[in-house]
Amino acid sequence: MLRAVVFALALVPLVRLFVLGAYDALTANPAEFVQRSTGTWTLAMLCITLAVTPLRRLTGWNVLARLRRMLGLFAFCYACLHLLTYVWLDQWFDWHAIVDDVLERPFITVGFTAFVLMIPLAATSTNAMMRRLGRRWQELHRLVYAIAVLAILHYWWHKAGKNDFSAPLAWALVVGGLLALRLTWHWARPARAQGGAAYATAAAARARTATPRSRARG
Repeated sequence: MLRAVVFALALVPLVRLFVLGAYDALTANPAEFVQRSTGTWTLAMLCITLAVTPLRRLTGWNVLARLRRMLGLFAFCYACLHLLTYVWLDQWFDWHAIVDDVLERPFITVGFTAFVLMIPLAATSTNAMMRRLGRRWQELHRLVYAIAVLAILHYWWHKAGKNDFSAPLAWALVVGGLLALRLTWHWARPARAQGGAAYATAAAARARTATPRSRARG
């Protein structure tokens, strides 16, 4: 039930675009509106995907882990639509101009790099690929952290031309907070492991010293 509800909610931005298009309400510049909307929802889905593990750990709702893969695929879906609007509605499939943009405009270079990194994650999102790759699957999917940073940088440089950093800064704070949580837990893990090992060693030592005494009493 939860998966169905989240799936339906994730489709709302796309349905909204279709409804606005049907009523000719995509503003005076439809291409820019669609491109901006799909880009925003790509970033939003990336952030929601990154938030799944922290929310699961903080709330204990393990059911959230089942949504992570689906949310990641929605992020890739909106990224595809974002790229498609650029290639189609903005550049009209002028591949020479597109290549020049990718090579010469930093924010497009970074955005395109983020999209390319998303491809192997989407391609290996099946259970079969998880079993086939084993531990390498988890290592590969850590690329999502780099993708999120590149997405923020893409958005930041895009807004730099208009000297409007309010929205990129807000998204950067969200991504930074989520990554900081993960780093904190990652660094705390060795300390917990060492503490557990020390406790086990001390318990074993107490057991060894207690054994002769018990025998003597016997």
